[in-house]
Amino acid sequence: MRHGKKFNHLGRTAAHRKAMLANMASSLIEHKRINTTVAKAKALKQFVEPLITKAKTENNQTTEKGTHNRRIVFASLRNKYAVTELFGAVAEKVGDRPGGYTRIIKLGNRLGDNADMAMIELVDFNELYNAGKPAKKSTRRSRRGGGKKAAAAAPVAETKTTDDSEE
Repeated sequence: MRHGKKFNHLGRTAAHRKAMLANMASSLIEHKRINTTVAKAKALKQFVEPLITKAKTENNQTTEKGTHNRRIVFASLRNKYAVTELFGAVAEKVGDRPGGYTRIIKLGNRLGDNADMAMIELVDFNELYNAGKPAKKSTRRSRRGGGKKAAAAAPVAETKTTDDSEE
């Protein structure tokens, strides 16, 4: 019975699984997106998102905290180039994001063995999805519906004033 076993073992021993996830996380950080199976992508998401949170600049305000977090991440990734990239470009891009740094997009089945394939990518590095979305406004919304009516009435008033000035 598998009571209380929360994560997918992926049919591998513990050492093989840790090495595989470390290699996949390094590739994801380096290339910003990789293709893999859906099960491995879900396992990789759980593995890499806490590492990205440790790399964010708000968690590394002092030298001691920054060094400690780098050592923790290096123990998991085992690749100093990936750690440098993570604490550099990736941490700078995801600085204002409160979580959800990766996205899994299902691609269909693999030809050879019909396995479910997926692409896992870092969300902030995909310009196609982020291009159409404007910057979020951080406004407080009330429960009353008066805001939409007032906003809709304002452009109508402007058009009437321009019509009066032309005649």
